[in-house]
Amino acid sequence: MEKPRVAVHKFASCDGCQLALLNAGEALLALATRVRFVHFAEAGIVDPEAEADIALVEGSITTAHDATRICDVRARSRYLVSLGACATAGGIQALRNGRMRQGDWLAAVYARPEMLDALDTSTPIAEHVKVDLELPGCPVSPRQVMAALADLLLGVRPRREPDSVCLECKRAGQICVLVAKGEPCLGPVTHGGCGALCPAHQRACYGCFGPAEQVNGAALVARFQELGLRAEEARQRFLFIAAGAQAFRRAAGEDHDATP
Repeated sequence: MEKPRVAVHKFASCDGCQLALLNAGEALLALATRVRFVHFAEAGIVDPEAEADIALVEGSITTAHDATRICDVRARSRYLVSLGACATAGGIQALRNGRMRQGDWLAAVYARPEMLDALDTSTPIAEHVKVDLELPGCPVSPRQVMAALADLLLGVRPRREPDSVCLECKRAGQICVLVAKGEPCLGPVTHGGCGALCPAHQRACYGCFGPAEQVNGAALVARFQELGLRAEEARQRFLFIAAGAQAFRRAAGEDHDATP
């Protein structure tokens, strides 16, 4: 029997999620015995038009060409999984969404902005095509990717783990940086998967794994203000790595009409 075909596609991103997958080491080698990678540029396999049973997509949609290409990827794939903060929430480049006119930010960054073809927004993959599973993170968790692929290969529908970063902290026996140190931590409203990496080093979580299932943004903004942040500073804590996530934009007061 022919092995299932897996393709790894890149859009607007830093390649970090692909590198995280490569860094999976033995788990990736074991996966390669069960599947055939038909496109994975970071691993030296280049065939972007290959048909695939499972497509892993990194990066956000930031150009008209991206918007066309993701439709082609979807048409050539049985399952499509978006990987990382850029693909699931627009990434850090979504900071520009609704804040500046395209010409203004291009001119502020590039010497010859007329050479570029960029959209006004950076949007997640799910805003353009049907996505079967979203795996957030900056970068994505290789463990979560491998678990999702194992489920798909067994014919089981993958399910996102519901825990927040706070629960990961509690399980690890770590001291809460929000309570004990007064750090403006997004752990209570951020999806788990990173192993509470930043709080483990006594740093506040900044939400790179995107919104948890329940986001009480108003309460957390009020708490951050009690810690000394101005109202605008407190709201802007939600607009960083996962700046395009609707629940975070609502918490920041920038997307009142969005639906979950």
